[in-house]
Amino acid sequence: MTASCNPRSAVLRAGSFAALSSFRLRPAARTLVTAMAQGQKKVLVPIGNGTEEMEAVITIDVLRRAGASVTVASVENDLQVTCSRGVGIVADQLISDAVKQQYDLIACPGGMPGAERLRDSEALEQIIKQQQASGRLYAAICATPAVFFKSKGILQDQKATTHPAFADKLSNQDAVAERVVVDGKLTTSRGPGTAFEFALSLVKQLYGEKKLEEIAGPMVMYDYKV
Repeated sequence: MTASCNPRSAVLRAGSFAALSSFRLRPAARTLVTAMAQGQKKVLVPIGNGTEEMEAVITIDVLRRAGASVTVASVENDLQVTCSRGVGIVADQLISDAVKQQYDLIACPGGMPGAERLRDSEALEQIIKQQQASGRLYAAICATPAVFFKSKGILQDQKATTHPAFADKLSNQDAVAERVVVDGKLTTSRGPGTAFEFALSLVKQLYGEKKLEEIAGPMVMYDYKV
């Protein structure tokens, strides 16, 4: 379905994603310094032209509600990207600025051709492989597990899921029909309709069950178990 919104009139500034209790903007650099000082969990969410906007925004928002310092990085040459349904998002920084940083979690949204844009970023591939090698959390949703992680050898025989249109590309089919799959430090999910479950699973892995319930309750998802 084609979105009716005008990209120029639907620009979301990444630094403004926050809990509903706070509407003030927090610049990424200031947030990063605060996170380091307070020991917050640091999360990277890469985006590109064609990224699925629901998957990106829901992941960013839910993790920020949990208290994570989330940095949104563009794999394009510009900070602003145009998502798969025409929504514009302005990232905090370019992906090249994230190469030397260390994150507790890297969460990749999907969408097409967004998953391909992430796949084609050499800097992001380097970051994800370093994350994997260091034993820290990494995640992908929608087309990205197959289009990016599988094609670059990040996803091999682990249990995983992906968007149904790409499910046959996964080597391990044991959990391909599940909505969210956690195998070690890898988390995968299926699409926009599973984005909240995906994000809440990441909250649980970063902060534990109690924080999950604190976040899910006001979102009217309290009874959902991940």
